[in-house]
Amino acid sequence: MNATERTPADLLSSALAADPARPLVTFYDDATGERVELSVATFANWVAKTANYLQGDLTAGPGDRLALLLPAHWQTAVWLLACSSVGVVAEVGGDPAAADVVVAGPDRLDAARACSGERVALALRPLGGRFPQPPEGFADYAVEVPGQGDRFAPFVPVDPGAPALVVGGAELSGAGIGDRARADAAAAGMPAAPRVLSGLGYDSWEGLSYGLYAPLATGGSVVLCRHLDRLDAAGAADRESSEKITFRAPSSGS
Repeated sequence: MNATERTPADLLSSALAADPARPLVTFYDDATGERVELSVATFANWVAKTANYLQGDLTAGPGDRLALLLPAHWQTAVWLLACSSVGVVAEVGGDPAAADVVVAGPDRLDAARACSGERVALALRPLGGRFPQPPEGFADYAVEVPGQGDRFAPFVPVDPGAPALVVGGAELSGAGIGDRARADAAAAGMPAAPRVLSGLGYDSWEGLSYGLYAPLATGGSVVLCRHLDRLDAAGAADRESSEKITFRAPSSGS
């Protein structure tokens, strides 16, 4: 496969082959104090389990639409890569009523009930914890996914040119995601194998690029911070130093 035709799932496979032990996604929630660091191998394992769940239990396949109603979070990144692995179109903030599958956080469950297909809820609790009381009408991601297989193979090969992501009204193919992410990294002047700090949300291409795809496409890693605006200047400087940040996203949000 040509390097310009690689999907996010292909990029993750290359990262796994190159150095499975290095950090890939480090997540902070500055409203709760949570910090989670996932190596390439650990992240890829979550992606494989989620892709097996998506393809198997949820019977989703290439071309199906998944409304992703989640904030910037390490589990959101997992779902984005799982969709890429299966060939499912991830519609960030998409209309649940028009989706085949909806995946929602605890504050979006009411909206997610408009989906007539499969519904999955994420508690977004530390360490991937489950809901204390499962929400009615939803499968609890933290209950369903841990028992899934650690290796994934798609039932149908994924076409790099097929639609893969919808965000901010724009649709990108799997190959287009990689191409645009590499272009973003070059235009922004990211160093080789960057350690990127991003406080951007995942509701825009910019947030997805700096907060996941550009680091993945350039052999780097991301420190993804939710509620970063709650840190004062000293706290922000300490984080950049302790996490060995080499590039900071141009603006930040919660």
